[in-house]
Amino acid sequence: MDDLDWARIVDVLGYPSAGLGILIESAGVPFPGEALLLAAAAWAAARHHSLALVILFGFLGATAGADIGYLLGHHGGRPFVERFGAFLRIKPEHLARAELFFARHGDKAVLAARFFLGLRTWGSMLAGMSRMPFWRFQFFSALGGFIWAVLIGTAGYVLGSNLPLLETIIRAIGIGGLTVLLLIVLILVVAQSRASRQR
Repeated sequence: MDDLDWARIVDVLGYPSAGLGILIESAGVPFPGEALLLAAAAWAAARHHSLALVILFGFLGATAGADIGYLLGHHGGRPFVERFGAFLRIKPEHLARAELFFARHGDKAVLAARFFLGLRTWGSMLAGMSRMPFWRFQFFSALGGFIWAVLIGTAGYVLGSNLPLLETIIRAIGIGGLTVLLLIVLILVVAQSRASRQR
């Protein structure tokens, strides 16, 4: 789906679009929830609308979607999760790795799942499948959803407020310069990640 389609969805739905994508994704369906929240936040900035409402709808969508995923995993168990994964072409070994990560890290996994593609989709189902107490899951899921909505919503709003500046910068340094800049940032992130693992 290109930028025009995202813009069209946001124009039609307004604020609720901020929560729609993550609701679908958190319920277990692979869907670019972040892209729709970013688009909704940029839309709000361009039209001088409320960032707080964008964040609120993003948070509500994230929490409601995670609850749906949890209940599906809790009531359907492993057979349902494996069947659902096969339908979406998720291999059993991928599911097993995610389940192992979840079993090792528990509460932290629910919190961190918001920020990892794949875990964001499957984390809630795995929590339900492993019979994690619902209110414990709800606390960490809501906390992660709130942090995620604030970070992504704010980033989209800042981008939406500064589109002319970003266009000017891209034109000034060119696509090649932008690519080099992104590669430098990526190298620094990887180096920092490796250094922290060695510690």
